[in-house]
Amino acid sequence: MEGRDDRHRSHHPHIAHRSGGRGRYRMYIISISTSRYRLKAKGESYRDESGDLAEELLRSSGHEIAGRDLIPDDLIMIRSRVMEAVSREDVDVVITTGGTGISKTDTTIEAVRPLLDKELEGFGEVFRIESMREIGYSAIMSRATAGVIGGKLVVCLPGSPNAVRLGLKIVLSELDHIMNLVAGPPKP
Repeated sequence: MEGRDDRHRSHHPHIAHRSGGRGRYRMYIISISTSRYRLKAKGESYRDESGDLAEELLRSSGHEIAGRDLIPDDLIMIRSRVMEAVSREDVDVVITTGGTGISKTDTTIEAVRPLLDKELEGFGEVFRIESMREIGYSAIMSRATAGVIGGKLVVCLPGSPNAVRLGLKIVLSELDHIMNLVAGPPKP
């Protein structure tokens, strides 16, 4: 579709365009896992496979990593860290991994949803549809979501590497369009 790149080119003030009109965004990754956080706190070896994968996929798509955190499944800490990340001038998008399921300790959605100015319900719907193709009806237990806080995109993904890969595939395919809409028209 000729002209599409021009219409959907982002007007976000912090974006350096790459060829083809695709934006380069500054990402902040927050991994949410009490077990990994405890290992880290004790100084023991741990692996944040989903956070590592998110960073790898985002970098290979041409985006910058503005920062990364590993925090426990704690509603107050999640809420605080997300708000700190979206308030940073050097962050355009916040990606969280973990805590989106239905267990008692999964509180990411409860922490983030009240902060959203706008929720992208369609992201969760598409994520679950695509997940169902891979894992069957177990997909109903995912509460993955996305939305906007203060002009920044926030995406809450499950903690499994496969879910991170799928979620980022969906987000990255529409990221320029989303960010164009989030940023609004250019100021004269």
